Amino acid sequence: MKDLTERQRPLSPFTQIYRWPITMVTSILHRITGIGLYIGSLFFIGWIVALALGPEAYGWATWFFGSPFGWLVLFGYTWVLMQHLMGAIRHFIWDTGAGYDKPVTQKLAWASLAGSVGLTLLLWIVILLAL
Repeated sequence: MKDLTERQRPLSPFTQIYRWPITMVTSILHRITGIGLYIGSLFFIGWIVALALGPEAYGWATWFFGSPFGWLVLFGYTWVLMQHLMGAIRHFIWDTGAGYDKPVTQKLAWASLAGSVGLTLLLWIVILLAL
């Protein structure tokens, strides 16, 4: 019989001591950004409904999206969209049967992260220059 004073080890890797591989992080991010797209779409639908309701409601929506919090929401939605797009491209590459070697999967994961950040920043630079 085991001594009860012995510390029992977890049966599977515990999240605080287990180092998450980049492929796992991007897989989780792909799922989270999918949920984020639903939430962001609600903001978009709210803007469309405000447009349909008339000038007063549209003015409120314009005020909201023009506020610093609104800009943060729009910036976050842009990154969520770009990250989900990059994850979808990564999955499309895998659907062709390519990119299953461990070094390639890691490079694709890092490329999807870098691509999403780069595309988001590039898009916002273009938006800000157009204002």
